[in-house]
Amino acid sequence: MDILVISSLDALCRQQACEAAAAAHPGSVVVVQDLLDEGLVIRRTVDAAGRRDRTETILEHSCLSCAVRLDLVPAVEELLAANARPIIIGLPPALPAATAIAALNRGLGRPALVGSVILACAPDAMEDHLWDAHTLFESGFTPAPGDERTPGEFMVGELDFADTILPAQPDIMPAHPAGQERGLHLVQALAPHAHIAAAGADLRRGRFHYGASAARCEPGTAPAQAGRARPGAASPFTTVVHRLDRELHPGRFRLALGTLAAGCCVLRGQFNVASAPGCRITLQGIGPRVWLENAGAWPSDSHGAAAGVPATAPDSFIAATGEDLDPAEISRLLKDCELTDRELAAGHRLPDPFGLTPAT
Repeated sequence: MDILVISSLDALCRQQACEAAAAAHPGSVVVVQDLLDEGLVIRRTVDAAGRRDRTETILEHSCLSCAVRLDLVPAVEELLAANARPIIIGLPPALPAATAIAALNRGLGRPALVGSVILACAPDAMEDHLWDAHTLFESGFTPAPGDERTPGEFMVGELDFADTILPAQPDIMPAHPAGQERGLHLVQALAPHAHIAAAGADLRRGRFHYGASAARCEPGTAPAQAGRARPGAASPFTTVVHRLDRELHPGRFRLALGTLAAGCCVLRGQFNVASAPGCRITLQGIGPRVWLENAGAWPSDSHGAAAGVPATAPDSFIAATGEDLDPAEISRLLKDCELTDRELAAGHRLPDPFGLTPAT
C-alpha cells in the first residue's frame, strides 16, 4: 500500500498523528499541506533520510479542493515516480479525506493505492465539535469564508469514511482523563466499524476499502452494528435504531424531530412522509443542525419490490445516537408519528411543513 492519508480538524492533532505514523513506518515520506489566508498553500516534505523541503504556492482563492488538485496531487505523483513508499499525507485541516482520495485517483497516472485513512482527533473535544453551531470558518478551522459546514459535520463525515481513528492529545492542551475516556466511548458509538489505534505502533495498513467507506457516507445509510465494547466502565452513549412500518405524519413528526434533536448528538434515517408520497426522505442530524432531503423515488430492492412503495418500504428507519437513550421511549415517540388506520383510509394529501416537494 503506497499511501496513508491523515485527516484532522486542527493542525496540532494532525502533526502528532503524522509523527506517530512516521515512527511506525520507517523509511516513509511525510507530506504535510496547509491552506492559509489569501490562497497561500504551504507544502512541507520530509523524506526517509530526514531531508526537508518547503514550497509555497498562491491560488486565486482559498479552496481546499483546488489546493489538493493543483499542488498535492503533482507532488505525490513525483514521489511515486521516484519510488518513494510509503507516503504519509497530512491533509489541510477540515479537508475531507474522500475529497483528497478522489483527486488523487483522478490526477495520478494510476489509482492511488491507499492503505489506510486515519482520522486524528482529540476525543475529549468531540462533543464540543458536534454541538458547535458555527461554521468551520467562523470557528477558525478553515480560511474559506464560503465553507458553511460545521465542525460536527466534518467530524461525522470523517468518522464514517475513515477506517482508523488515532486519538491525539497535543501537549499544549492536556486532556482530563475522564473527558478522554468519555470521548473515546462517543467515537466508538459513532464509528463502530473503525479501528481505534492506541498509538502509532497500532496503525494497520491495508484496512481501507474505498467502496465501503463511500457507502457509509451515503445519506440514508443505516449505522454500522456496534463492535467490541471498550474495556472498563460501560459507555454512556448508545445508538437506537427504530424501524418504521408506515408513512409519517408530517405535523407530528416535525414536533417529534425537535425532541429527538435536543437529546441526540447524531440522527440518521430514511423513510416516507405523507406530504411527499412515494419519495424517499433522508434524515441527517448533527448536534444543533438537522436537515431532511427528498432523494426521489425509492429504488427497487433486492427482492424485486416496485420503486415508490410509500407505506411499507422495508428499509425505513431512524437511528439516534446519544447519551442514556431509552429505546422504548424513542420507539413510542416515532410510532406515534406514523399514520393511523383512519388517516391511511382517508388518503388526503397533508401539508408539507418541511418543503420536501418537489424533490430537493
